[in-house]
Amino acid sequence: MPTVNVDKQDLYQALGKQYNTEEFRELCFEFGIELEEDTSEKEMVSKEVGAAKAEGLSERPILKIDIPANRYDLLCQEGISRALLIFQEKAEAPIYRVVPPKDGQMEVLTIKPETAQIRPHAVAAILRNVTFTERNYNNFMDLQDKLHNNLCRRRTLVAIGTHDLDTLKGPFTYNALPPKDIRFKPLNQRSEFNGEELMTLYESDKHLSKFLHIIRDSPVYPVIFDSNGVVCSLPPIINGDHSKITLNTKNVFIECTATDLTKAKIVLNTVVTMFSEYCEDKFTVEPVKVIYPDNTSHAYPDLSLRPTRAKVDYINACIGISLTTPEIITLLNRMALDARQAPDDNNEIIVDVPPTRADILHACDIMEDVAIAFGFNNIPKTFPDSSTVGRALPINKLSDLVRRELALAGFSEVLPLILCSHDENFSFLNKTDDNTTAVKLSNPKTAEYQVVRTTLLAGVLKTLRENKKHPLPIKIFEVSDVVLKDSTQERMAKNERRVCAVYCNKSSGFEVIHGLLDNLMQMLHVRFVSASGSNDGYFIKESD
Repeated sequence: MPTVNVDKQDLYQALGKQYNTEEFRELCFEFGIELEEDTSEKEMVSKEVGAAKAEGLSERPILKIDIPANRYDLLCQEGISRALLIFQEKAEAPIYRVVPPKDGQMEVLTIKPETAQIRPHAVAAILRNVTFTERNYNNFMDLQDKLHNNLCRRRTLVAIGTHDLDTLKGPFTYNALPPKDIRFKPLNQRSEFNGEELMTLYESDKHLSKFLHIIRDSPVYPVIFDSNGVVCSLPPIINGDHSKITLNTKNVFIECTATDLTKAKIVLNTVVTMFSEYCEDKFTVEPVKVIYPDNTSHAYPDLSLRPTRAKVDYINACIGISLTTPEIITLLNRMALDARQAPDDNNEIIVDVPPTRADILHACDIMEDVAIAFGFNNIPKTFPDSSTVGRALPINKLSDLVRRELALAGFSEVLPLILCSHDENFSFLNKTDDNTTAVKLSNPKTAEYQVVRTTLLAGVLKTLRENKKHPLPIKIFEVSDVVLKDSTQERMAKNERRVCAVYCNKSSGFEVIHGLLDNLMQMLHVRFVSASGSNDGYFIKESD
């Protein structure tokens, strides 16, 4: 769960009440979030790195709040205070509006075809007449960092750039150019650098160095510039110093470049809905027209409501309560969801999902919000209808024995994702897809999740790749399922439990893995046989 640090006094002021720690902890629990700690910046740093490093830091009280990983609207103080006020029925859910520019001339962002080589998508929006203070300015920057670390997957999926619009002149262009052809003064630097020089400059930067690998090996780097050729940003690394935001900034240009358009739209919606609160005309956003390489266009952001249906009896059955339709609608209103009874079905409600709630995808998500608003402590406790006793399946008991034996041999267990890309499952392992083994997703949202793995090796090797900085030797294993097509099964597929272990060192170490296998088979009382024709033992052969 992400942890958000919010200013205690500012939050309580926004909530209109001075809580003691236990009162606020209880409120958080009722809403489905958790107060982790009531602390200060000085106290946090002192605990982490020592009192000497904490000298001179602020002692202003800070609340550390754990929020659900899918609630991106709660990643800042503005979102938390707004949600809690609505939950306590002290405020109504705001209506977010996209308003055209006063002069009728919409800003334009043109995407060039070259961007398809590296980051093909971009969206943008404008916040007009914003009033920044020191603390809401810090909240604005913190929200971007939180989104980068969570939904944006450390900027690999989406990178956010925010700029002082008054220092720029539209229309804007999003292009991909060779590194040597990009030259500008990056944020908080005194001189200009080209793309290659920037990579060298930020190699030693504690914060930015971890993002360099995203574009470093590409022949072209993504870049956004205005009509005068002023570079706004080099996503996903750094913004230009020319358009940096200050406390005096009034008009904010927000752009998001991405490899995943859906995530980009969610990120843009989150930023503008949270901070349009500080616009002169509250909760309004000015759109930007994005022109694609095929000459089609779309105006962003899209803040329209998204109707989602849920059955009343489904909600009651899942929670274990008996509520009427009006009662469910009232509870959903407390969760900032506008709901109404379906005109064609008395047993169904229609929920207009706001742009802040990208986490609501299904009726079960609506049911969860009803349960939170009703109060988990208020759900009546009942005995189960059956009195059966559960026990572990034999395959799971065997898996635990195997895990224990591998761990005793000095190997660490890893848990890669079950979904992977098509290349990771086949071409990266020098295998070809015969279309008879792998279960493929019909509508994958990203290239990372295209097929259900047919081998554990791909995920273990990917884990190894991401941990190359660790000292050698690296010894890791996984005991889990793979999925294979099987026309004899009702679901046309089957699960197989497998084990995979990898040893990485300066030398190959085949004897280490061979010894591990022999030890595991000995523990399982499976004898070694020299011929593949035997059915009561194990043997080793060369892989295909």
